[in-house]
Amino acid sequence: MRSKKNSVAIMTYGDHEVIRPENKLRKAVTDTPLAAGEDDPVARAEQALAELSSEFAGWMEEECERLDKCRQTIVARGVTENAKTALFHAAHDIKGQAATLGFPAVAAIADSLCRLIEYTPQPNRIPIKLISQHVDAVRAIHREYARSDAKELASQLNHKLRDVTDHFLVEENKTRPDIIEQITGSPPLTPA
Repeated sequence: MRSKKNSVAIMTYGDHEVIRPENKLRKAVTDTPLAAGEDDPVARAEQALAELSSEFAGWMEEECERLDKCRQTIVARGVTENAKTALFHAAHDIKGQAATLGFPAVAAIADSLCRLIEYTPQPNRIPIKLISQHVDAVRAIHREYARSDAKELASQLNHKLRDVTDHFLVEENKTRPDIIEQITGSPPLTPA
């Protein structure tokens, strides 16, 4: 192992190197305990989060309603550019916020919907039924999250939706092997 400026560690192996950059955040953290009565910003942040946590279910409900309104717009008007963008943002927000709001099992289905929108070359070809299945799954998981089997059901729903979505995306991207590789994580089995 050699070091540059004692802050970057480089480990050399036969066919590659591993570079560990300097941890600049380490300087911002102290190991010394707080003095009695001294303000603890971490404890204060945790307290604020605990006070807000009673609001999380309501916020998640609002996000689910927003997602449903986007779906309703698509059902009424079709997959226009604005409707597609709004649906993507609603799903993406849920994907990003679900764990923080206490509903981590919802994130995977929201991610699947994002992938569906992102990787479909002609969004007007996305089956409305597939969009609705994603939206309904997000809403159902949120609604039934208190059930003891909610996480297992969410996993099963996600697996099924992901399979259907991936199948649709592979078919829609037959002439785009680079996209198929991104979707499936592996090169296509047959040449384009």
